[in-house]
Amino acid sequence: MDAWDCSACKFRIVIYNGVAQALPPESIAHHARFMEDYERIRESEGRGSESEDFYLGLPYRDTSGRHREQWRMRARSYDYLVRHLLDGTDRGDRILDLGAGNGWMSFRLALAGYRPCAVDLLANDRDGLGAARHYQTRLPKLFPRFQAEIRRLPFADGQFDAAVFNASFHYVEDYEASLRETMRCVRTGGLVIISDTPWYAREESGEQMLAERRTAFQRTHGTAADSIATLGYLTDERLRRMEDALSIHWDVHRPWYGLKWAVRPLVAKLRGRREPSKFRLYVARKGA
Repeated sequence: MDAWDCSACKFRIVIYNGVAQALPPESIAHHARFMEDYERIRESEGRGSESEDFYLGLPYRDTSGRHREQWRMRARSYDYLVRHLLDGTDRGDRILDLGAGNGWMSFRLALAGYRPCAVDLLANDRDGLGAARHYQTRLPKLFPRFQAEIRRLPFADGQFDAAVFNASFHYVEDYEASLRETMRCVRTGGLVIISDTPWYAREESGEQMLAERRTAFQRTHGTAADSIATLGYLTDERLRRMEDALSIHWDVHRPWYGLKWAVRPLVAKLRGRREPSKFRLYVARKGA
């Protein structure tokens, strides 16, 4: 078992099964219930697989057949990210993958020539950072993996060229603190990108979605999964608050997710239901 000692803060990062464990004891205690609930829900939902082919196919093929629609959307977001948002960056750039899960995005970025670094709270071998072992036979060297919380990242100032919240920004507790910490780790002129976080036109719709989810989780999994109050969703007002607090500007990108996604608002209106979520990509560039 290897370990790194930080000369500045005296914190020791232990490397276990290839994952750098960068959660201090107080953070482990704070997130323990959340991680326990989240892992149980993900397992119940059939996340992960025993097959290496499952991981190697993501996000383009879900060989489990359980979440094909979700992975189809992830694939379109990822393709848009690489073709339109990272297109002006150099191959070899350092990309911080925040909320990396099993590491599929870091794997794809590594194949494309970037130098990704995966960060997540979960380190298990099925749906967390441990699952990235399936990629090591396809890469010259497996990308670094850190078990850490976003508002307390174990990296130097300006260490990365870009950071991507990988379907994870809605899980942060304090969006201003998390975004500020992420900006710290990105170089001047670098990008911070929020991908695959639900957006609503109305605050009431987001709150209703969260209430529906809590009820469904309680009924299906025996927990409301609300031990920690997370952001949950985005609205234009929340995005404006971030702009004001951090002196940034969001460029909004709208990938095409298919006709089925495009007509969801109309279908919901005709059926008298709340507005459905929309998914966009938000890009901010770090100023001097």
